[in-house]
Amino acid sequence: MKTEIIMFRKPIPQIYTEELYRRIYFIASEILDFTLSFKDENIQAIEVKITDDADVERLAQKINLTIEAEITTQKILPPKIVWQSSDKSGFEKDVFDRLVEKGLVFEMGEGQLCFGEPFIRLMDALDDKIKDIAISKMGGYEYRYPTLIPTRALEDCGYFNSFPHMLMMVTRLHSDVETYEAFAREYGNKKGIDSYVLNYCNNTDYCLPPTMCYHTYHHMRNTESNENRVVTSKGKSFRFESKYFRTLERLWDFTIREIVFMGSKDFVLECRQKFMEASFALIESLDLKGHCEVASDPFFCSPDTASKIFNQKMQKLKYELRLNIEEDKTIAAASFNFHDQFFGQRFNIKKSDSNWISTGCVGFGIERLAYVFACKHGLDEDKWVKILDGVKTL
Repeated sequence: MKTEIIMFRKPIPQIYTEELYRRIYFIASEILDFTLSFKDENIQAIEVKITDDADVERLAQKINLTIEAEITTQKILPPKIVWQSSDKSGFEKDVFDRLVEKGLVFEMGEGQLCFGEPFIRLMDALDDKIKDIAISKMGGYEYRYPTLIPTRALEDCGYFNSFPHMLMMVTRLHSDVETYEAFAREYGNKKGIDSYVLNYCNNTDYCLPPTMCYHTYHHMRNTESNENRVVTSKGKSFRFESKYFRTLERLWDFTIREIVFMGSKDFVLECRQKFMEASFALIESLDLKGHCEVASDPFFCSPDTASKIFNQKMQKLKYELRLNIEEDKTIAAASFNFHDQFFGQRFNIKKSDSNWISTGCVGFGIERLAYVFACKHGLDEDKWVKILDGVKTL
């Protein structure tokens, strides 16, 4: 490992700090760690710890090109908060380390955790509260989807154009006896798996799903109905978070409770608003602290990244529920999204009058929500049960 200081071609105003921070590790795998250098309210340079074989000149070019294409083209808007919880203070310290010490959480790999009781019961109980809103209050139907999602479905969702950095694909050996024999010989010679295995693979039909709502659009493909629908599901979702994985705040492999609204534009927007209000009431009942703000998705490597982010914020297509894990630190626990007719058109989902439906969705990260709960209320299961039992039907 070596350390280098890479100067930016032009100083970057500090307002771009967050946008820069969330992209650095995706720029090159050789970057192991980094520190931004500030001067006169600008970011002047970045100090990077990189692998010994890294080409510093090439890396500097990648960083500066990313800044010029992805970051300084953006118009940074001040945060617009649409809801704020009542003031609550008092947060536990070192919660993740204590979860590990007590055997409630086990680190299994990069961004991959195993959970034990009673933390599993906490996650299930919180999920039940959200599911109850979807079914009892919104009249939703629940489905249980498979893990794998067809690559075609992700293509129709526009995922490859918007979030290529987070994509996680699935493949297998080519179905041929000669392939199996050749692979077995090379595996025996090299005594382990490495990238050479890709030479024997040619299947790209499936991916790991980055979110659960994509399953719902694929499920409803080529359907026609005048009925407004609410669909909910819970399942594992996967996003390559590079070196950003951290505690339960950001995982490669995590659980989402998703609720999808499908129908007229008015119905979808009304459902989103009702679910937001019910979610805020739930957060208050759980005695958690946080706020909801206008947000954007992590678009990357697209020539229209800046316009996508700007339009999403200006049209208020995405709201993000951010909950405190410390007095002055929040994490995103849920999002409330409106897609208009985008997915209706992409998946040919229509109303009987041949117009495409509108859609919206709500997604809660279950591990994150449970982590927020533990950071606020500690690790006493009796206290957990008392608080959860006290939550009124919303």
